[in-house]
Amino acid sequence: MSSITAQNHTSTDSADSVRSYPRFLWWGLGEATNGGLRFYVWMFVLTAISLVGANAWANQVAEGMIITNMTDHVSWGLYIANFTFCVGLAAGGVMMVIPAYLYDDEEMHRIVIVGEAVAVAAIVMSTLSVVVDLGRPDRFWHLIPVIGRLNWPVSMLTWDVIVLNGYLLINLHIVGYLLYMRYLGRKPNPKWYVPFVFLSIIWAISIHTVTAFLYCGLGGRPFWNTALLAPRFLASAFVSGPAFIILVMRILRITAGYSAPPGPARTLIQIIRVAMTINLVMLASEIFTLFYTGGSHGASARYLFFGSHGHYGLVPWIWTAIVFNLVGTILFFMPAALDRSTVRIAACVLCIVGIWIEKGMGLIVPGFIPSTLHEIVEYTPSLVEWKVTAGIWAFGFLLLTVLLKLIATVFSGEQNAGKAIASSG
Repeated sequence: MSSITAQNHTSTDSADSVRSYPRFLWWGLGEATNGGLRFYVWMFVLTAISLVGANAWANQVAEGMIITNMTDHVSWGLYIANFTFCVGLAAGGVMMVIPAYLYDDEEMHRIVIVGEAVAVAAIVMSTLSVVVDLGRPDRFWHLIPVIGRLNWPVSMLTWDVIVLNGYLLINLHIVGYLLYMRYLGRKPNPKWYVPFVFLSIIWAISIHTVTAFLYCGLGGRPFWNTALLAPRFLASAFVSGPAFIILVMRILRITAGYSAPPGPARTLIQIIRVAMTINLVMLASEIFTLFYTGGSHGASARYLFFGSHGHYGLVPWIWTAIVFNLVGTILFFMPAALDRSTVRIAACVLCIVGIWIEKGMGLIVPGFIPSTLHEIVEYTPSLVEWKVTAGIWAFGFLLLTVLLKLIATVFSGEQNAGKAIASSG
């Protein structure tokens, strides 16, 4: 008899959940468009930048890739550089899931959903970075299963499409389910999200590993043919992701009053310390191999670090990245980094910018210089490329702002819709 009662109660809860879903969507739309003056100014600026980027991309589609500074010699530029960094940001965005669920850190549970939201926004930005790099975006249907030809499992590009879209769906499910249950005022059912949380850990590692294999599997680009590329990608991702989350949590605490205990941030800093040290050690090992042993990939390294035959286009980029990473690492090892101080913020910003340069302009572009014909054709992003990239970041921040606003609202108890639904059920 009790089992029948429990089943009836469960079915009633499920029916209530289904009926309240349209109200949840309507409430979410209202929250996403409602705020104070600072919120409207912020969203207006992001929208304006997004539209500027969209207009620049529309011109690029109409005029062709000729209006960018990419050529037959350097066919991957700022767009793919930004793609590489955003994939790492998405992978590092779930770093807090490991201590929260594998080591049962209760304090970390409070901000896991923030990391998942960052991962969603980062994956969207990485996908858009690839779309704008397509000279014929209308041919994207070739990558759609059944309709197009994926060449799976031979093509690494196919693997990249699968893991990125799969990772996006996993994180959308986790964020959506936790928000919905919190909105209803109910405790989330672990079987509906915990398996996906553990899956996201494995998937986070896979998305950046596959991205690294996409590069180092190209035999014609010796600069990328190193077994350290995937480990370096993962190490740098476990720096940029947690550092970005620390900045997001600081902004949430100031603007929305959504604060977390100091423990999670300190755990993330410990992760950053280890990951950044490993990243720098692997960088030193790579530099030794490039310059001491020589080889064909040493030509790209010489151009990148010291210039070649009067060409020094990337030298300021890579040394800026190295200085930023070194200074940021030193700041993270200072005791003040464990407190809510400007030292922590400065360290996060320096490491994020340094890794963006290192994994982007310092990795993608020199892979094409010198060319396969031993010609040096330099590349500098055009104004169109900067506009499009800025538009992508602005759109990503728009999406992230909406997600964080919903998270801060439902988890801070500012809405009473869930309580009303729970009491009437």
